[in-house]
Amino acid sequence: MENFKTFIPPERTLMGPGPSDVSPRVLNAMARPTLGHLDPLFIDLMDDIKGLLQYAFKTTNALTMPVSAPGSAGMEACFANLVEPGDKVVVCINGVFGNRMVENVTRCGGTAIKVEDAWGEQTSLQKVEDALKANPDAKILAFVHAETSTGVRNDAQSLCALARQYDCLSLVDAVTSLGGIEVDVDGWGIDAIYSGSQKCLSCVPGLSPVSFSPRAVEIIQNRKTPVQSWFLDMNLIVGYWGQGGKRAYHHTAPVNSLYALHESLLMLKEEGLEQSWQRHQQGHEALRDGLEGLGMQFSVDSHYRLPQLNAVAIPPGVDDAAARKQLLENDNLEIGAGLGDLAGKVWRIGLMGYACKPRNIDHCVASLARVIR
Repeated sequence: MENFKTFIPPERTLMGPGPSDVSPRVLNAMARPTLGHLDPLFIDLMDDIKGLLQYAFKTTNALTMPVSAPGSAGMEACFANLVEPGDKVVVCINGVFGNRMVENVTRCGGTAIKVEDAWGEQTSLQKVEDALKANPDAKILAFVHAETSTGVRNDAQSLCALARQYDCLSLVDAVTSLGGIEVDVDGWGIDAIYSGSQKCLSCVPGLSPVSFSPRAVEIIQNRKTPVQSWFLDMNLIVGYWGQGGKRAYHHTAPVNSLYALHESLLMLKEEGLEQSWQRHQQGHEALRDGLEGLGMQFSVDSHYRLPQLNAVAIPPGVDDAAARKQLLENDNLEIGAGLGDLAGKVWRIGLMGYACKPRNIDHCVASLARVIR
C-alpha cells in the first residue's frame, strides 16, 4: 500500500506570472472557521467583498462579484453572458490571452473579428478603428489590458473610447492589471471586466472578480437565448450575490477562499489604490536597474511596459529550462518561461502584490547573477 503522508510545501519566492506570494495575513484569514454559505454573517461578508471590489475596480456597478473559479472562468462568464450566436466580436490579439478570447467567442457561437499585432507590441488603435468601421454591426470590442504572456500594457482608456464611439460594448481582461496599474471601470466606460485573485491582489488562486455595467446587465437580462453555461449565468448568480436581504441558493461558495479575498482587498484598501500602483512602478524600476546592471535587456518598450510583469530577454548562451530549474532548486525562486512566440526567448518576472518588495527584488537579481555568470 502507498505510504501517503501530509504534504508540506517548501517556502518559495513566487516571481513568475502568477500565482504571486500570498501575505501571511491572507493565509491566516483563510484558516478561520468555515461558515455555511447562507449564514447571515457570511452574507454580510459577501456585501463587504462586493464593496471592496467596487473600490478596486473604481466602479459603482451593482453586478460586481467574484466568480467561484479562477480568471479563465471570469473570462468565460463575460463572454458566455454577453455573446449570443451570430454576434460579431472584435478581438485584439497581441499575445496568448487574446487568442483565448477568440476561442470563447467561437464556442458561444459568435464571429470573432481578429485585430492582430506582433507579440511584445501594443494593440494598434488604428487597426481597431479600421475593424470597427468595417464591421458596423459588431457588438463587442474585447481586449487584454495587461498581456501576461508578453508584459505589454494595452491602452485600455483609448480602446474603451473607441468602443463607445462605435456603439460597442467593451470587454476587458484585467487579470494581471487589477491592483498593479490603473484600472478605472467607470471612468473609462468599461462594460464587462474580469480579473484573478492570484496576481496583484496576492490572494490564493481560484477566484475571479468580475463587474458588469448597467448597459451590459440590460443586454444579459434581455438575451434571446439562454446563457450556455448554467454555472456562469449571471441571471442566476445575481440572486446569490445580490445586496442584503434573502439570498437564493445557487452554488456552495468557496467560503474560506472568500475570507482570503476579503483580507487581500482590505489590505489593498488600507494601502490605497494609487499607492499600490506607485509601489509596483517603483519595484519595477529597482528590478530594471538590477537586471540592466547584469547586462540583461527588457523585451518591451518602456512606454507600454508592465511594471508588475517584466519580460526580459534570456542572455545568449544561457539554457532557459536549466537556469529556471537551478533558480527553483538552489534559491527557491520561481520565474516564468516565455509562451508561444516568445518561448525560449524571454523570462517573465512577476512583481505582483505582496511579492513586490525590495527583499524579493534583491533576491531575484542576486540569484540571476549567479545563474547567468
